[in-house]
Amino acid sequence: MNDTRNRPLRVERLVATRKGDADRGPAVYMNPADARERLLNEGELAWIYGPRRHELATVVLRDDQKLGDITLRDVLGAAPSELVRVIKPDLDTRGRKVFA
Repeated sequence: MNDTRNRPLRVERLVATRKGDADRGPAVYMNPADARERLLNEGELAWIYGPRRHELATVVLRDDQKLGDITLRDVLGAAPSELVRVIKPDLDTRGRKVFA
């Protein structure tokens, strides 16, 4: 994927949940326009590539999320104000060799 279609996004806020919270687990809250650029839909998994590590998170679309910013829930690989890339996983290409 070229850089113009996957520009970095700024982490606006981090949310950490506790045991017993109704909504838990890794999630990325993003503007629908940013998701559309990355061919992502609500409820899909996306790779969050931060400066220290990368993790899978569920995509949650929010109209009130500022364009170019994201909110991360239960994702450890980034901090507020850092730039991350949100990438749709390539589930068609496997990392192993295919024998005919």
